[in-house]
Amino acid sequence: MKEAASMPALSPDLIERFRAIVGANHALTDPDQQLPYLREWRDMYEGRASVVLRPGSTEEVSKILALANAHGIPIVPQAGNTGLVGGQMPMDGEVLLSVSRLKGVRAVDAQGFTMTVEAGLTLAEVGAAADTVNRLFPLSLPSEGTCQIGGNLATNAGGVGVLAYGNARQLVLGLEVVLADGRIWNGLNALKKDNTGYDLKDLFIGSEGTLGVITAAVLKLFPKPAEKATAIVALPELANAITLFSAAQEAAGSSLTAFEFLPRTVLEMVLRNVPGTRDPFSEVHPWYVLMEIAGAKADGTADRVLAEILEAAAEQEIITDARLAASLTQANDFWRLREGVSEAQKPEGGNIKNDVSVPIAKIPDFIDRANAAVLRICPGARPLPLGHFGDGNVHYNIAQPVGMPRPEFMALWKPIVAAVHEIVLDFGGSISAEHGIGQMKRAELAEAKGSVAMDLMRAIKAALDPKGILNPGKVL
Repeated sequence: MKEAASMPALSPDLIERFRAIVGANHALTDPDQQLPYLREWRDMYEGRASVVLRPGSTEEVSKILALANAHGIPIVPQAGNTGLVGGQMPMDGEVLLSVSRLKGVRAVDAQGFTMTVEAGLTLAEVGAAADTVNRLFPLSLPSEGTCQIGGNLATNAGGVGVLAYGNARQLVLGLEVVLADGRIWNGLNALKKDNTGYDLKDLFIGSEGTLGVITAAVLKLFPKPAEKATAIVALPELANAITLFSAAQEAAGSSLTAFEFLPRTVLEMVLRNVPGTRDPFSEVHPWYVLMEIAGAKADGTADRVLAEILEAAAEQEIITDARLAASLTQANDFWRLREGVSEAQKPEGGNIKNDVSVPIAKIPDFIDRANAAVLRICPGARPLPLGHFGDGNVHYNIAQPVGMPRPEFMALWKPIVAAVHEIVLDFGGSISAEHGIGQMKRAELAEAKGSVAMDLMRAIKAALDPKGILNPGKVL
């Protein structure tokens, strides 16, 4: 990936002033100490920071930004460093501001179904805090042990729970944000209804740290399901998933909490590269769907409803086979086949990833057209389309041809992605469903959004960050 032009190194005096704010142990200039913040897991971006700051409070974040703004010093906010589009990575010696020490659970209101947490908590820690009062925070990502809630909100993360609960934007009632000039906006509102002017929180959710630094949030909680029924289903063709999804929604309504799809090529890759996985079926099938239904009472309703859906689908020859999990262990085994996809792709060499969305009814047509376009550009490439069928989010990944050198394949990134995005836009879709824009998709954003939308976004950026110090080179 292309790096930005070089910026002057920070003076020792300014580094000392930043160090005085956070303490000597939390202003990292040693390359070995900085390394975890400057290397992302796919090794696509090699970061460079003049100093890594680890503030321990909102007030320290405020002081950092006030000093940076006064001197025009670029700041790159970072949470768990699990982003996939380079939005969290300093590329030109900027100051990296990590929120990882903001670990407080400020309040948990079980009766009001809300909790107020700080940005550095991992998603798993947020879920555990909700669990202590028998509540559910439903955002679900494979990286939950590493990703942090501040980053989840800054990128408007999605995941497998979007179908029933919505993405990150739908799970937030209020925010605390430090602005570019160091002012703190206290928008930690736990009200379900507040119709007083603009909804400011939605400006910062999904803004990828370009408008402000999220330091805390009021999150929505939900009743914990008393039971879950999980099944993996085999399909003769992906078009049948449309009919199955429609039938499942009609029968289960909001109790349908997951509807994931993957092809045989992806399943074989997981079976080959992820230890402890096994094929649930004795025969090979071209497509699979992983379904989950939740129940409010532990009375077997979820299993019964799911079984009825599958029986009806089998009678209508919508599905060719199905396995309904008989235990929690078996359900976890089914989910491992889906959640192990990222792990499984890495040993296969180069991988070009597309995170897109199209109308649900158009998913099969999109994949057919995208496959044809990719194979014209790179014969022998291995398309690996999978994702969240119920919300139209397709992770259209492509593995390199067997035997092709990785650099030769990765050199085709731009033409392949351009071809896929052209088809996405032709279907009225989005070039980013849940991963964000970062630096990876910045060039394509203008074409996808149009001039009016870009003018509005630039005006918002100029109003909130007139000196352009927040995450420069990302999104816009």
